Amino acid sequence: MASCPYCFADYLQGALVRASCARDIAIPATLIAERDELVKKRDALCEELRTARKELERILNRKRSR
Repeated sequence: MASCPYCFADYLQGALVRASCARDIAIPATLIAERDELVKKRDALCEELRTARKELERILNRKRSR
């Protein structure tokens, strides 16, 4: 079972249209794959940003201690 993102009613997995609200609930596999790829890229960028912030903090601390 899954929950409809529009009316929040439960429906069986694999349904294409929600019976009570008549909304299209099928998500194409290509969109799911694209979302997964974007999540990976976001995570990589977040890690890169954390690393850059740490490096910047080290540089600033070195300058302050001089």
